[in-house]
Amino acid sequence: MSLQPPVAPTVPFERTHHGDTLVDEYEWLRQKDDPAVIAHLTAENAYTEQQTAHLEPLRQSVFDEIKARTQETDLSVPVRNGDWWYYTRTIEGKQYGVHTRAPISGVDDWTPPRLEAGVAVAGEVIVLDDNVEAEGTDFYSLGSFDTSANGSLLAYAVDTVGDERYTLRIRDLSTGADLADVIENTAPGATFSPDGRYVFYPTVDDAWRPDTIWRHEVGGGGPDVAVFTEPDERYWVGVGLTRSRRYLQIDIGSSITSETRLLDAATPEGSFAVVWPRVEGVEYSVEHAVIAGAAAPADRLLITHNATGENFELVEVAPDAPLDAARWRTVLAHSPEVRLESVDAFATHLSVEYRRDALSRVAVIRLDGAADAETPAATAPALPSGYGPLEELPFDEPLFSVGTAGNPEWTQPTLRVGFTSFVTPSTVFDYVLETGELRRLKQQPVLGGYDPSLYTQRRAWAEAPASAPASSPADSP
Repeated sequence: MSLQPPVAPTVPFERTHHGDTLVDEYEWLRQKDDPAVIAHLTAENAYTEQQTAHLEPLRQSVFDEIKARTQETDLSVPVRNGDWWYYTRTIEGKQYGVHTRAPISGVDDWTPPRLEAGVAVAGEVIVLDDNVEAEGTDFYSLGSFDTSANGSLLAYAVDTVGDERYTLRIRDLSTGADLADVIENTAPGATFSPDGRYVFYPTVDDAWRPDTIWRHEVGGGGPDVAVFTEPDERYWVGVGLTRSRRYLQIDIGSSITSETRLLDAATPEGSFAVVWPRVEGVEYSVEHAVIAGAAAPADRLLITHNATGENFELVEVAPDAPLDAARWRTVLAHSPEVRLESVDAFATHLSVEYRRDALSRVAVIRLDGAADAETPAATAPALPSGYGPLEELPFDEPLFSVGTAGNPEWTQPTLRVGFTSFVTPSTVFDYVLETGELRRLKQQPVLGGYDPSLYTQRRAWAEAPASAPASSPADSP
């Protein structure tokens, strides 16, 4: 028997914001425990299954093809954080990853341990096994995963229902046991204060928008403190810690406007201060850096913003100085040809991500004011005092995508980079600052006999007046 398409009843529900009243006729569908909602979703699923039943052979064929080319037993590249190397193991037949760590061999150990499937690294311990946590549930999602600075505690949050409301717990990694602290209905993104005494975390409003940041005292037992609430429905909030561990940071953003608030991490009970009051249409991000000066190194806030141009520029300002164009110093000026996407600050250098000629790029700027002779040639005009030239990482393919990830340490002498192209599988490199070497750590295996030499990639540019469309036939040579 052919099913009829289910039609959801309309139940008018009024919302009033800023004097405007909106009617949502499907608000009732948010009540996930309402028998009427469950019945409607069940009918929707049954109708979908019936209408797509003829596609089952194709679904199975696509699934089998993907599975045949996927290495199920795999390992991530270890990332150093504090005194540990952190990595994830995936095991064939297991649905989720196993988060593990192994101790560093010494303070100068920046070479990730070589991992083998099924073979434990010396001193390896399991931090969190998602397969164990997911036992007895129909759904599992890990939303927060943050370790304290000394590596003794783990803050993790899981959703076992699918409603994107996570339960936050704190685990003692010396025993593997969870503390009594249990916080319901959080959003992803918990962060420890540097001293490990507090965890900061977001919660959501009725529309699933992260709107409030809370401070929780680990093991304290008292009520949590709301340190910031964003009333404007256009904005989402998140919390983090600068790589230098100098500031706790709240980021507030809409699709076109942003704002950042900072708190000295030495006083986590204090109040967050606005860096740059929001201006409609202005987006910015903030990094803490220490820049060499004539007398002594100086704390600076590096701000990437689009107030002076849509492609963003990078400026610096003293943390305690009023933020205005008369007081900041331009580090990377706005360019109509290059879109500045992000800047990350480390003790000795900056990493810069940008887009030029429609391709993503990564470069470094040394904070000793000079380039190393063995590193790539500078690709930009001279920068202000305290900053070396922009040194772009070289890749010898005509088309590619590159970006940084897995770089939590303030003093690390390497930069972790991910690279891929139309013919090269995802590849992880460490860029060695001292030598300019791109050290390949891992390339994603592609099973089934993939040979990249059988494929070519090229790009064809089409120039036309702004009013004239340009197209390229799918079968063009």
